[in-house]
Amino acid sequence: MDKIKAGIIGATGYAGAELVRLLSRHPHVQVAAVSSVSFEGKKLSEVYPSLYGVCDMTLTDGEGMERECDVIFASLPHGLSEEWADKCVKAGAKFIDLGADFRLDSAEEYAKWYGKEYKLPALHLQSVYCIPELHRAALKGANIVGNPGCYPTSVALALAPLMKADMAGGIVVDSKSGVTGSGRGLSDTTHYPNCNEAFSPYKVASHRHTPEIEQTLSKLAGHRVKITFVPHLLPLNRGIISTCYADLKNPATARELFDMYNEFYAGEKFVRIMPLGECANLRNVRMSNYCDISVHADEHTGRAVIVAAIDNMVKGAAGQAIQNMNILFDLDEGEGLDYIPPAF
Repeated sequence: MDKIKAGIIGATGYAGAELVRLLSRHPHVQVAAVSSVSFEGKKLSEVYPSLYGVCDMTLTDGEGMERECDVIFASLPHGLSEEWADKCVKAGAKFIDLGADFRLDSAEEYAKWYGKEYKLPALHLQSVYCIPELHRAALKGANIVGNPGCYPTSVALALAPLMKADMAGGIVVDSKSGVTGSGRGLSDTTHYPNCNEAFSPYKVASHRHTPEIEQTLSKLAGHRVKITFVPHLLPLNRGIISTCYADLKNPATARELFDMYNEFYAGEKFVRIMPLGECANLRNVRMSNYCDISVHADEHTGRAVIVAAIDNMVKGAAGQAIQNMNILFDLDEGEGLDYIPPAF
C-alpha cells in the first residue's frame, strides 16, 4: 500500500518534534510536510539537532499542507485549530488535534476554562474525542480527532474500571508532570533556577484539564462526576504520574481490584497492570506509549488508591495521536509505537 502522507503543524513544539521522532519510524507513514511560525525557512534538524539525517525538511508556514497530506497533526495553542480542521475536512484529509480545541463537548465549558468561543461550532459535531482504550469504537470514519490531554489520559485510564462499575464516590487526583508538559515557551515556573531542586503544586483546583477529566469520567459512570484535581511540577523533563484516591461505595480488597483491572484491560497492548504490591514508576514508561497502572486498597479508610504512569510526550500526546491515526487508517494500533522503555 502507498504510504500515508502526514503533515505536522507546530513541528517545533515538544509534541510536534515527538511526532516527527515517532512517525519517522512508522512503516506506513511518510512525513510529507512540517510547519512552524517561529522557525519558518529553517530546517527542522537545525532546531532539533537530534533529527539530523532523520528529518532535514524545511519548515514552512503550512500553506496548502492539507492538499498534500492524508492526515494533519496539529500541535497548536488553544484557539488556533478550528481553521485548520475546516481546511482539512474540505480537502478530504484527516485532522488530529493535539491541542484543546476539540476535547470538550460543551462550548460553554470551553469558554469558561479557555477564555475563547468556538468560531466554527458545526465542526465540533464531526469531531471524536478518543482515548483508544476507551473510545476506539467511536473513531471509525471520523474526520476530526480531539487527542486527549496528558493529565486526562493518565487519570481516565487509572479510574475507568472503577467508574464503569460505578464503584467510586468522592475522588481526589494528585498528579505530577515533567516540565515538557508546559510546552516549549519559557515561563517563570519552568525557568531552570525556579524548577530545579524544587517541587510544588500549581493551579490548585483550577487547572484547565479538570473539565476534560470530569467529562470522561462522567460518561464512563453514566452520571455527573466531580473531582478535586491538583497538579504538581516535577523537576524532570518528561513523564506524568497520577495518584487517584477514590472512596469505594462497597468494600473491596486489593486482590479484587487487581482482578477487575486485569479483566477490564485484557488484550490492551499499551496498558500494563503492575503485579500486586508494586507501584507504577515513571522510569518504566519513559519514551514509550505504555500506561502502567498499579492498584492498591486502603482498607482502613475504604478507599482505592490507583497510580498511573505515562510519558506525557508519548502516551500523553504524540504516541496517542499516532495510535488514533492507526485506527483511522485501519492499521494495527501498535504500528510505529513499538518502543521499549529504557531500563535506566
